[in-house]
Amino acid sequence: MNDQIVTLEEQAVQAVREAGALLADPAAVRSIRATSKTDYVTNVDVAVQEFLRERLAALTPGVQFMGEEQDNSCLDWSRPCWILDPVDGTTNLIHNFRHSAVSLALAEDGQILFGVVYNPYSGECFTARQGQGAFCNGSPIRVSSADRLEDSLLSVGTVPGRRELADTAFRQMRALYDTCQDVRRTGCASLELCDVACGRLEGYVELVLQPWDYAAGMLIVAE
Repeated sequence: MNDQIVTLEEQAVQAVREAGALLADPAAVRSIRATSKTDYVTNVDVAVQEFLRERLAALTPGVQFMGEEQDNSCLDWSRPCWILDPVDGTTNLIHNFRHSAVSLALAEDGQILFGVVYNPYSGECFTARQGQGAFCNGSPIRVSSADRLEDSLLSVGTVPGRRELADTAFRQMRALYDTCQDVRRTGCASLELCDVACGRLEGYVELVLQPWDYAAGMLIVAE
């Protein structure tokens, strides 16, 4: 059974890598639809989600699927469920900022069992399975050994979709900035969590995230 789980994970990772190639193509974004003043959906978001939904359905028939670009209100969280952010960092993608990722996790009974975050620009693929450690391109990773804010590089979010929280977010950022070495803000939660997991950042602070933003990255940090 364990071998079957490993094979399933390898196939899921391969599918994520294939889907990620769409992000890395500068000409891939052909249509942009605004869902709010600060949130957008591109043809790439839709294409990646549909590609992975079909691949995962073939790999794991009957397992539920949560995707950012669909209605997820009927999901039963006691049953296994894939959680996908097809493009984490859509605004970055639109501006060709080259810092976006595909994030996929497998959850059951409120626990994340497996996660993969793929950065197609750097080629880094972060993976973790519950209780089995975390890896980048197959090599083990670990968090920073720094234990003081004074020795820390932090990443922060600015909640662009919830501008009413901006004052709180920027007060929080200033408080951290006054204590730590410096702060960064790159606009891709899954990759910022992976940067914590491999010790490039000591911490990441964000006021509002959705499950698809953090599910895989949270497990990678924990492992």
